[in-house]
Amino acid sequence: MDVRFLGRVDYASTLQAMKDFSASSAAGEALWICEHPPVFTLGLAGKPEHVLAPGDIPVVATDRGGQVTYHGPGQVLAYPLIDLKTRGYFVKEYVYRIEEAVIRALAEFGVTGHRVGGAPGIYVRPGDPFSHAVLPQRPQRRTPGSPAPRPDFSGLGKIAALGIKVSNHRAYHGVALNVAMDLQPYQRINPCGYAGLQTVDLSTIGVSASWDEAAHTLATQLTRLLAL
Repeated sequence: MDVRFLGRVDYASTLQAMKDFSASSAAGEALWICEHPPVFTLGLAGKPEHVLAPGDIPVVATDRGGQVTYHGPGQVLAYPLIDLKTRGYFVKEYVYRIEEAVIRALAEFGVTGHRVGGAPGIYVRPGDPFSHAVLPQRPQRRTPGSPAPRPDFSGLGKIAALGIKVSNHRAYHGVALNVAMDLQPYQRINPCGYAGLQTVDLSTIGVSASWDEAAHTLATQLTRLLAL
């Protein structure tokens, strides 16, 4: 997989570049790692009422799944651009692999990442981020066809948000890992459509890591997990 570190790039132009790359019959596969200036992005399921007070931060409608989230300096964006059919992944497995890459990246900094049933992304215990204790609300095996559980965020903060788009078996968009950023803009939205959902980054849970360290760690784990 061709891994490219793009630096800080505009969101809208990066989105268009992802679309163009994924639509090209000659395109291979790539992993783009970057950072964006402040922007709120509204997914296909996004409801405008979840954007409470954007102020001077632009709101961009996008074609990924999910609701509204925030991107800004101090956050690592990882965009795998791959062919799911060629790799033999169903979407559910692909999402699982991306989440697992984040969990393993966090583990390299001593942090325990968690999944929450019914709410894609990765969460941590802000009060005890290094604990390996199992969450009381850990995801449970569901009977096929049963509805997704109501997400339980008790004692948790979201540290990584995930949203993807698949078109003609080609996947783009990806995952955002919060490293050391201004978290105030999250108070201007209902993150991922959940009012009051706490959002954290590595710095607020006591981990001193540079953007470059986090970016390279996440890139390494993604290339490992997506190559299996």
